[in-house]
Amino acid sequence: MRKQIPYPRRQFIRRILKSGIALAYGVLADIKIEGRENLPPGGPLIVVGNHFNFLDPLMFIHLLPYPLEFVGGAKMPNAPAATHFLQRMFGVIPTARGSVSRDTLYGAESILKQNGVLGIFPEGGSWATVLRPPRPGTAFLAWKTGARILPIGIDGAVGFFKHLGKRRAPVTLRIGKPFGPLNGTTNSRPSREEFDEMGHEIMRHIAELIPPEKR
Repeated sequence: MRKQIPYPRRQFIRRILKSGIALAYGVLADIKIEGRENLPPGGPLIVVGNHFNFLDPLMFIHLLPYPLEFVGGAKMPNAPAATHFLQRMFGVIPTARGSVSRDTLYGAESILKQNGVLGIFPEGGSWATVLRPPRPGTAFLAWKTGARILPIGIDGAVGFFKHLGKRRAPVTLRIGKPFGPLNGTTNSRPSREEFDEMGHEIMRHIAELIPPEKR
């Protein structure tokens, strides 16, 4: 039997990490936040965003007021070693690139069933600077749990470090309105085509929150 992931968890170490991230961004970044009024009071909630840079999860941790869980890649070839260390310290629910294991889905479901907040980047990787088609896992999880979805647009993480030593890096985080739950056209499990359309709906909400040239 698979073991349910408790929620919230690792609260002490995550408070330390969140404080450290806030300190670093306070020194290195000029962060503008739009749409704070769209933040719901709590979960169950799936937070989604564009993923162009390895800093994106840290933006979520800095921005969101909830105890946050993440589904993330077990391997991050484009991220520096420090990011791997932070991922292990935080306790990300791991998934292999290009697939979603049953253990990953079970862990993510268990968080949402406890009215938790789960962060996912539907694109599944950070190797491009424009939106890519989503992997199917986010749409499936949203349908399976009935959780609402909160879209966030991240603008400025790409090129963040080129500003070091000159000025604080300008970053804009735009919080969209929650939407969902996602449902198919019947009471049965949606088809692959319906899941694809749910995934595209998620990406359309994200696209509205980033500059047109990055959509």
